Amino acid sequence: MKVNWSVFKLWLTFGASLAFLIIGLVRGYSASAIPSIEAIDPEMIQSNERKSWMGAIPPLGAFVGSLLSGTLMQRAGRKRALQLTAPLWVASWLLIGFTKYFALVLVGRWLSGLCVGFILAPAQVYVSECCDPEIRGRLGSLPTLSMSLGILLSYIAGNWLYWRYLAFFSCIFCVALFLVLLPLPESPVWLESQGADPSQAVKWLHLSSRATATVKENSEKGEVASPPSSLFTRKVFFSSVVIKPLIVGFALLFFQQFSGIDAVIFFTVEIFESSGSKLNAMTATIVVGLVQLVMNGVSTMLVDRAGRRPLLLISAAIMCVSMASMGAAFYFEFENSTWLGYLPIGSLVTFMIGFSLGFGGLPFLLLGELFPTHYRSQLSAMASSVNLLSMFTVIKTYHALETVLTSAGTFWMYSCFCSLAFIFVLFVVPETKGKSLAEIEQHFRGSKEKDAVNMQTVSSVS
Repeated sequence: MKVNWSVFKLWLTFGASLAFLIIGLVRGYSASAIPSIEAIDPEMIQSNERKSWMGAIPPLGAFVGSLLSGTLMQRAGRKRALQLTAPLWVASWLLIGFTKYFALVLVGRWLSGLCVGFILAPAQVYVSECCDPEIRGRLGSLPTLSMSLGILLSYIAGNWLYWRYLAFFSCIFCVALFLVLLPLPESPVWLESQGADPSQAVKWLHLSSRATATVKENSEKGEVASPPSSLFTRKVFFSSVVIKPLIVGFALLFFQQFSGIDAVIFFTVEIFESSGSKLNAMTATIVVGLVQLVMNGVSTMLVDRAGRRPLLLISAAIMCVSMASMGAAFYFEFENSTWLGYLPIGSLVTFMIGFSLGFGGLPFLLLGELFPTHYRSQLSAMASSVNLLSMFTVIKTYHALETVLTSAGTFWMYSCFCSLAFIFVLFVVPETKGKSLAEIEQHFRGSKEKDAVNMQTVSSVS
């Protein structure tokens, strides 16, 4: 089958990927900026509690943003939701860069997190709705690859940029996001859901009829189709086409965070120091960021060949083993022994390999694939909010869990969550490789509902 790799799809994906790159800059900023603040402006950050809040407050802002993003991208559209967020993102970085007060730094960090919540679901949905099924996995994985690149860029730039200049550096990408999106069309799926003509967008993107297929609800002959019911009615919310993909989406994003990923990213320095590594903290952090970027690239190349389920299963298995070995390293205190003293480092790198291979990006890709067209905006936003609230919980509870469970017990707990993720994927998560969004929706409707798949026959330029 000929795959239509148009430059326009790549352009659109690049625009959405820029948004995820900025998310990476937000995530990596505190790890890079805190050493700079301590060295140059120590009066601004005088306690571990302040350090903790600087890293943990963006997920709180993102949680609020994700609750609002469903309405934003449903009313304004996928593209406009991304574009309207860019100026607010610029303002958040400028506030961080210019302020002299730590409280306003936190306000800026909260605003940057709010923007993360605004665009997390729209960016992935935008790509999924504007790509052919045969290449949706590869293009849909590029935003997550860009997030890893953003984290790495923040680590590298933070190694030599003053923390204020690092904020200005991040601001440049927000301006670029706004400009790159200007000539792009809106999602054809969204346009059709609003009763607008999607043909120009379909033609611009060179989309096939399978990419623009929708599921047509059963209706009596000659009856005019009524607008979709509200999501928050018992009949709709608990229907198989909504509740089943919602459970899958919630669970995947929950397991993504409770694998311990953000505890690992945020406290990388502590883990490397406890392992007795001769690498300095910043070099070690850059190594971890580079491993994540490379493995996300590998996942991008494999996702449309191996499929989503195999990569998720391999990812969960690797994470489970690596978290268990890290717990064992802390329990047996191998740092006092020979080469076993480097087991925490090996476990951490292995964990990042496993995470990036599957659970790092595929849950976000599936957000744009699993949910039904009429409710995709709201359901994607709800799933993102679960992810972000879980992220905040993992970051803020890490040290408390260490006190209660010890370091070994904490990592073993993360290992248990990874094993549960493996079981969940094995028995519940469907394969979506090569399927159109309409075919995936039909899968959740089941055989009892004989809904027709409406294939739009809009000509596209080859």
